Amino acid sequence: MLRNYLKIAFRNLWKHKVFSFINIMGLTVGMSACFLIFLYVNFELSYDAFNTKADRIYRLVTDIKTPSETINAGITSWAFAPNIKSDFPEVEAFTRVSSGSFLVRKGDIKFQEEKTLFADSTLFQVFDFKLIKGDPKTALKEQLSIVFTEKAAKKYFGDADPIGQTLLLSGEGLPAKVTGVMKDIPENSQIKGDMILSMTTMTQRFNKGLDDQWGNFGATTYLLLTPGATKTALESKFPAFLERRAGKTMKESQMYYKLFLEPLRDVYLKSTRDAEESGSMNNVYVFSVVAIFILLIACINFVNLTTARSVERAKEVGIRKVVGAPKMLVARQFISESILLCLIAFVFAVVLSTALIPLFNNLSGKIISTGILDNLPFVAGMFVAAVIIGIVAGIYPALVLSSFEPVVVLKGRFTTSVKGILLRKSLVTIQFAISIALIIATIVVYIQMDFMRNRDLGFSKDQMMIVNSQGDPKKDAFKQSLADLTGVKSTATSSSVPGSGNPGAYSEIENKSGDLQIANLDLYFVDFDYIPQFGLKMAAGRPFSRDFGTDTTQAMVMNEAAVKLFGYSSPEEAIGRRFKQWGREGKIVGVVKDFHFRSLQETIKPLTMRIEPRGSELVSIKIDGGNIKETVAAVEQKWKTVMPNRPFSYYFMDEFFDRQYRSEERFEKLFFNFAILAIFISCLGLLGLASYSTMQRTKEIGVRKVMGASTGSIVGLLSKDFLKLVLIAFVIASPIAYYGMYRWLENFAYKTDIYWWIFAVAAFLSAAIAFATVSFQSIRAALMNPVKSLRSE
Repeated sequence: MLRNYLKIAFRNLWKHKVFSFINIMGLTVGMSACFLIFLYVNFELSYDAFNTKADRIYRLVTDIKTPSETINAGITSWAFAPNIKSDFPEVEAFTRVSSGSFLVRKGDIKFQEEKTLFADSTLFQVFDFKLIKGDPKTALKEQLSIVFTEKAAKKYFGDADPIGQTLLLSGEGLPAKVTGVMKDIPENSQIKGDMILSMTTMTQRFNKGLDDQWGNFGATTYLLLTPGATKTALESKFPAFLERRAGKTMKESQMYYKLFLEPLRDVYLKSTRDAEESGSMNNVYVFSVVAIFILLIACINFVNLTTARSVERAKEVGIRKVVGAPKMLVARQFISESILLCLIAFVFAVVLSTALIPLFNNLSGKIISTGILDNLPFVAGMFVAAVIIGIVAGIYPALVLSSFEPVVVLKGRFTTSVKGILLRKSLVTIQFAISIALIIATIVVYIQMDFMRNRDLGFSKDQMMIVNSQGDPKKDAFKQSLADLTGVKSTATSSSVPGSGNPGAYSEIENKSGDLQIANLDLYFVDFDYIPQFGLKMAAGRPFSRDFGTDTTQAMVMNEAAVKLFGYSSPEEAIGRRFKQWGREGKIVGVVKDFHFRSLQETIKPLTMRIEPRGSELVSIKIDGGNIKETVAAVEQKWKTVMPNRPFSYYFMDEFFDRQYRSEERFEKLFFNFAILAIFISCLGLLGLASYSTMQRTKEIGVRKVMGASTGSIVGLLSKDFLKLVLIAFVIASPIAYYGMYRWLENFAYKTDIYWWIFAVAAFLSAAIAFATVSFQSIRAALMNPVKSLRSE
């Protein structure tokens, strides 16, 4: 029986090649899109899942309340973790992580290791980072101990054993010993680094006494709780712990802390605080919905085309029933054909997805997968899904076809039912409602990204070259050496540039009432040339000037957001007010207009600037746009002359700042491509239905042409029914798309409006796409010789 089913199924597929091709193509593209989206969603949801103790690992985070604001920080004080471990038996272990950058030298080999981490010796106890060489218990115990990833170790040692080898760190040439080599950190880990340096190097050598500093924040802290310990119970004990341990510090600084625990698996997708790496749960939801929509459209195509062709198979069903075939047996035949078609599409989808994975990895910016066949459980699951799709998509057509009355169909009186026609029209409407919603969403996403790329940021970032001197004492000599280069317009040094990180400083600023108000303010260390170099505009007062000798020690410039924080109604009121910050006291000499020193996803925060040559490691170079390559080469030559022991590396400000929007840009590209696929599948279904509708009305078209109907009137006749459905779909899709994109835009502090013309463009595009699809068949039918269509009458 099964063999007979398969034989008939193949015959029918081969007999109706066009419809079979459209069905298989639609399902193949739909399944391929779902496969790829599933890989993406599964990858995003799998962050940190490789850690066997992930259910017991929590990130310790802090709310810092000052008289001015509450800061929701993803970091903690350096002293928190060691004291929590000693006070609470529920904590099995802790590890702190902090990022850094180091110049690493081995003979003539030198690299600037940008992905450097400081970590406690318990890192390998808390996380499942596997050491290939070295002892995980002691590898990060001693000062100046280094653990490399496999990839990083090969740069310095090739195939030689690196354990026990000595490298030189930073410009001082600190001797550091390699104590371990670990497997490369998995792509789905929020903690990433190529070189891990022992935390004791930070807390006992670079900054002695750091473990006892309750008010110094900078560590990302993870706690491993004992089996049975609960997050809620431990959090309830933190207030008493802070009062006992840090009460005096909090009262003196007027900064009060609250501690919370975030489950490790929630940090990447769900945390609203800063993290080493973060994703978006909203994007996961969006792509999951898009995957369902694409598959739904493909299934709708199948149902529509199969039921539309029911007339052609009516007599087959009638004959089967006359010779004794029960209704269930007939239904089983058609469901088996549906499953077969889905399985054929599944095989093609696996092949297509495998071919597209490298491109998909490139679009997503991550190595999500190296191949579908690498994950056999996933392939098996998709196989089962294909069978289920075949059954679900084939049930309705099977029930319709198996319910035909043999007496009626064998007399030739069978016609497509009104219910069948209504169902097909409803399904086409749903298809195009989804497609129109995706068109609207794609336009809104593009406009928002364009808005972010082209918004006036309040500073100049074009032709700005940034070089990191890593605090080398020859930095000033290098800067001065650039003055005679014809391609260099100006130079400046600073601790930060827009788009990069910067410290928050405990500050006391005189407010409108004359009192010193405590706040934690963002801080830039700059030189005299920084403000004009970046084109920052003064709202009041003056920029730093060499004409004032006290500017190096007693002057501060702040932005307009800081002025508002301290209660001033105008920038002018803040000029001359007192400040205390990190051991410095003086007066505010100027206020710069607000500029976006962080992503447009954040509101502009209060910012302060001070002259501090020792903390200004970044050299920004404004260059002539006419001869960029020659100027960069000349700058590199000056670097090699002044600082020959450091590798030369640079980046341009505009590219660097735009890196903040990489995840949004990837979302835009992925969303656009999947929207195009959904529209393509919808058009395939519409093409199939138009072909069938045209075929059913061939004789009608012939009669109309004989009676003098023009080609245009026939095309309009065949197209108008489908265009009506598109109009209905637009009415349904518009409010849904508006609501969805309104919610998506809420993630941005600065966002575009959802303009009325977006819906007009979407309506026009959807109508044009539908008309182009339908008219292909309509024009072909209208141009056909009526003699051929009427010959059999």
